[in-house]
Amino acid sequence: MPEKVQKTDAEWRATLSPDEYHILREAGTERPWSGEYVETKTVGVYRCRACGAELFRSDTKFDSHCGWPSFWSPLAEDRVRLLEDRSLGTTRVEVRCAACDSHLGHVFEGEGYGTPTDLRYCINSISLTLEPDEAQPGR
Repeated sequence: MPEKVQKTDAEWRATLSPDEYHILREAGTERPWSGEYVETKTVGVYRCRACGAELFRSDTKFDSHCGWPSFWSPLAEDRVRLLEDRSLGTTRVEVRCAACDSHLGHVFEGEGYGTPTDLRYCINSISLTLEPDEAQPGR
């Protein structure tokens, strides 16, 4: 279980850019196809941009062609929190960082992607940082 991170609103605003703050702390969504990790194939670990907690590995990332990075599983179930989201007049499942409670995106089930879990964690690029593996060629 990642260590809990607690900051005041002022501390988050001082730490994050306005766009990062909007998505991570106000549950915003970046425009489709605008994020830096949508088509990235780099091998490594994706971390929460707000607190650095390890969330996803590149080997669970897949091409969903939806405009956001998609993963079929987090590193471990305790890395993320899932919450019911009724903000758009429909019920969705919001994905939050378990360590700092930052908004990451949403998870969808049963869309026919053929992933091992039948899940699509649809995550905002701006919610993540990518730490490439040391053994990756060309690094």
